[in-house]
Amino acid sequence: MNITFSEGRVIANQHELVVRLDGQARATMQAMVDDITLMGRGANVITAMGSGVSWSVRLDSDAQLQAVSDAIGIAIQE
Repeated sequence: MNITFSEGRVIANQHELVVRLDGQARATMQAMVDDITLMGRGANVITAMGSGVSWSVRLDSDAQLQAVSDAIGIAIQE
């Protein structure tokens, strides 16, 4: 699954999630699905914490967060 948002792209499958940010730095953040938390209620945030990983990114809409949830099989926390 590949979702484009205002700051870059989210590439996700049942095993891992990769966020590629646009701009000069072209940063890439990767995490295993077990380390991912999805926060809804308008926040639309993907958080990765565990195994030396700690980052978060805000998506543009609830629909984008729902698409990530569907792709990786993790429920959105309200």
